[in-house]
Amino acid sequence: MVCEGNICRSPIAVAFLQRDMPLVGVMSAGTRALVGQGANSVAVQLMDDRGLNIRSHVSTLLTPEHVRNAHLVLTMTRAQRDLIEMNYPYARGKTYRLGDHDDLDVVDPYQRGPFIFELAVAQIEQGVSRWLDTIARLSH
Repeated sequence: MVCEGNICRSPIAVAFLQRDMPLVGVMSAGTRALVGQGANSVAVQLMDDRGLNIRSHVSTLLTPEHVRNAHLVLTMTRAQRDLIEMNYPYARGKTYRLGDHDDLDVVDPYQRGPFIFELAVAQIEQGVSRWLDTIARLSH
């Protein structure tokens, strides 16, 4: 799971995917990660409200090795997908937007109000649910 700062959207996506597919290896990173920072406090609270804990998350910068080793790379936006495919040509064919099924970019809630955070969480949960069948096929 890839977003910008790796403190809001991608940690949330990892939590939903781990909840739904606990045996699948999943990690998150950011294209412009706030390296070493924990998850955003609003994101932590919203996930706590859903019984999911992202308190131990630490922001990580996306590396060529992450992309190379992944079976699937899911980004939050088309721009992030395009950036990854431009920087890592071997990512083509395995890099998609989390919201591709609904043709949407997941809104960036960073430094925005609670309504935008709730919207992002809803978009992420929906996006993860739409990828479960594909992820199940890839993990076998």
